Amino acid sequence: MSYKFFTQPQNSVPQTQPIPGRESEMIPGRSGGWMFNAGIWTMLRRCLLIGTAQNTYYAGKKELTDDFVEVVRQAIAQNPAKVAEEILYASDGRAINNSTPIFALVLLSMGETPEAKKAFQAIFSDVVRTGSHFYEWLSYTKSLRGLGMMVREAGKKWLSREDVKGLAYQLLKYQQRHGFSHRDALRLFHVKPITEEHRQLFEWAVKGWDTLPESIPSPALAQIWWYEWLKRHPEHTHEAIAQGHLTHEMAAPVGKMDVAAWQLLFNEMPIGAMLRNLGSLTEIGVLRADEPANLDRVAAILNDAEHLRKGRIHPIDALKALKTYQSGGKLGRSHKTWHPVTRIVDILEKTVEMSFDVTEPTGKVFLHAVDISGSMGSYIADIGLTCCEVATTMALVTAKAERNYAIRGFSTEFRNLGINRQDSFSSAMKKASNQNFGGTDAAVAYDWMIQNRFKADVVCFWTDSESWAGHKHPSTALATYRKKVNRNIKAVYITLAPYRITLVDPKDPLSWDLGGFDPGMPRLIQMLATGDL
Repeated sequence: MSYKFFTQPQNSVPQTQPIPGRESEMIPGRSGGWMFNAGIWTMLRRCLLIGTAQNTYYAGKKELTDDFVEVVRQAIAQNPAKVAEEILYASDGRAINNSTPIFALVLLSMGETPEAKKAFQAIFSDVVRTGSHFYEWLSYTKSLRGLGMMVREAGKKWLSREDVKGLAYQLLKYQQRHGFSHRDALRLFHVKPITEEHRQLFEWAVKGWDTLPESIPSPALAQIWWYEWLKRHPEHTHEAIAQGHLTHEMAAPVGKMDVAAWQLLFNEMPIGAMLRNLGSLTEIGVLRADEPANLDRVAAILNDAEHLRKGRIHPIDALKALKTYQSGGKLGRSHKTWHPVTRIVDILEKTVEMSFDVTEPTGKVFLHAVDISGSMGSYIADIGLTCCEVATTMALVTAKAERNYAIRGFSTEFRNLGINRQDSFSSAMKKASNQNFGGTDAAVAYDWMIQNRFKADVVCFWTDSESWAGHKHPSTALATYRKKVNRNIKAVYITLAPYRITLVDPKDPLSWDLGGFDPGMPRLIQMLATGDL
């Protein structure tokens, strides 16, 4: 028996302990590992982009949201204008959905300083864009703070916009949400009509039309007239859809829907609705392998960069649509079933790739280290998408933009996932998810690179950052790699969970922590690789 192991100097510190001399910069993660404190601004962006309304492997949604609320309040106290900028950044198609930016907007309205109130007023209409957004904001507002003068003014302004036609569209499409109706909102905010068209619109919203006007009152109210006409003549659904340009939310509840009716809706269906209804349209028979014209329209919409940008289609939306559609109805909220059309699957694969922002190949060598530990098997969406699947997709789309790369997975070892740029997103997700196991040790990626003398220009970690199982910290392993292989390597940690921790040493100018699920992430990584940022 020998105690030499104890008497000899320790060359490394296990991840379950802070690095000596850096204790004040580090905090324990929920897994028991010690990592650097990400700080409130990094945490704020992560939470806005990822959201906290879903449980993660290590924490429940209530705990995560409590942390988020505290971070937002601290950030508002420091710089409310910057908080507003972050909310806008996330709301502009970068967050998984708009719920978290709306929730943060309510918290911003609760700031005590004039600067906070001014910041809230400045971004309100850019964040609260649709009727659904409006009622979600109203629900959070009534629960958290009540209706003060500033809030009443914001609500009144939203409901009194000059674009009556656009307002009528929102009021017709979203007649009630989150426990509120138009009648409730108009009365809560004491909205007075500013034009005759506003008066007619508000009258319909509050009372409806007992008697249908003989003709359309004004162009702004044309859709509402046709909706009311359809309620009285459901046997003429085709005519109402064609003449009134009704959406499926307007026509389906009151009309007699058949294949021809859905075909008419499909002909004008916007990109978001199309993406959500591909399964239903297939089940109904509008989308079939022997209907190439309809499939061509799907491709023309879903594989067009401008449509994706204007529709604020987030890569997670596209990925969810791909997995849901492939399941034939086994995933998601729909009770319908369908036989997936192969071409639509191919179109959705391309949609996922196009929804990210990439540039031409940089010529740099990339190593993508995808966290495949047990914690990455937790769901981040309610239709069966796991953190690992999203991480794999983001790594693959970044790799597809380059020529020189490797994709491997890490838990307590570093293994080849068999993924390359020829993989579809579906096959890549399957390969990675089949290997979810064990604890998390991000340092094994550096150990492998040292052992194999792998000279990467950039190493990208796609992880929840809960690294705890190793005998040395990832920042220590990175320093060793730089000493032995490539002193100029850049490290990018893409954190895919809304935690306060980071694997980035704040004193390392060549390491970055990025908040996950941002469509611009691949392009940002490319810019970091070339020094353009």
